[in-house]
Amino acid sequence: MNPKIIKDPVHGYVEVDEEILPLLDSPAMQRLRYIRQLGFSYLVYPGANHTRFEHSVGTMHLAGIACRQFGLSKEDCRLVLIAALIHDIGHGPFSHASEPLIEAYFGRIHDDIAGIVEAQFGTLLEPLGISPSDVCAVVKGSHPLSGIIHGDLDVDRMDYLLRDAYYTGAPYGTVDAHRLIRNIHMTAEGVVLDENGINAAESLLIARTLMRPSVYYHHVSRIGECMFQLSVLDHLSTEPAGGFERISTCDDGECMHELKNSKSPHAREMAGRLYSRQLYKRAVYAGQDQVNVAAFQTGWSIERARKIAGEIAEMAGCQAAEVLVDIPPIPGNMSLEVQVKNRHTLVGFSEISPRLQTLNQTRQEQWRLGVYTLPKYREVVADAAAEILHIKKPTRQDTLF
Repeated sequence: MNPKIIKDPVHGYVEVDEEILPLLDSPAMQRLRYIRQLGFSYLVYPGANHTRFEHSVGTMHLAGIACRQFGLSKEDCRLVLIAALIHDIGHGPFSHASEPLIEAYFGRIHDDIAGIVEAQFGTLLEPLGISPSDVCAVVKGSHPLSGIIHGDLDVDRMDYLLRDAYYTGAPYGTVDAHRLIRNIHMTAEGVVLDENGINAAESLLIARTLMRPSVYYHHVSRIGECMFQLSVLDHLSTEPAGGFERISTCDDGECMHELKNSKSPHAREMAGRLYSRQLYKRAVYAGQDQVNVAAFQTGWSIERARKIAGEIAEMAGCQAAEVLVDIPPIPGNMSLEVQVKNRHTLVGFSEISPRLQTLNQTRQEQWRLGVYTLPKYREVVADAAAEILHIKKPTRQDTLF
């Protein structure tokens, strides 16, 4: 069988086995060509227009390298490659920007793909002898082979860090994926990392830490996400029941068309602002030292955030749609549940690498609570938000500069 060759800007030439081509060409996969990998990060980084499709192909490529490294059987390799290729088919428009809405309306997240796999891939998987339930188990992390694409040192994360850094130009996503894969071993005791791969593993952790505030949680990206979510909610208030089911299967362009032509004037205005980059601004941007951390530990749902936004708006004398409240969960600690082969013994990664504790402390310090509004309301909204959310004003430090 002759593989199809795809030229990828990150990995070079990527081979796709002929037997997997029908899945690659399926409507569910082709839809990912029109969903941005980084949602609204293109409002910050103009080059961040890469797609979930590219990332899926890249993840499959790295998964193939890992399968060969681990000496998996042909059948196991096929299962892992397919799971890696289709692992993101559950994403809604603008990727993670629509995930809180999908969770609120459907009670699922993007890797709950059982329904899509059964409906759109069942007949394609049958000739390959692959069970849809096995594919879903690998994607969800409940299969013995899940660690390749869903674990502490998974190829999914390796690809998106490399790809996101490449397209944004952010110099923080450097990961030596090939060296890392070459130094990972699957054993009866679990994943073991050779000590020659410690630096590569640390570079992955450092990349995750540094990319978080500069790309994934950049305040402009968060403002774009919040404006998009409010636009969708206002749009759905004028639509019949089941309107979100249609929205959730749109690609980015289809979704923006719906919002810009919504019956809701608020939805149209918000979509128009996003399209022309007339964004809300930060009224409050507070770290853990300014709030009661316990109140925000797990983040707030869209419903709760909109309720508080309404209270802030009422106190500030503006409309509820003119205030956005963004409270992401406080990041948990990164961990690498892998053993490191240090000469003739196995030790925990944290015993070898003292950087893990420092990086986790840095992640905690990066967390921000955001309240956003129109420029003319910044001061009154900041005062109202400080009172309602009990936010301490930051201590001013006068300097010579």
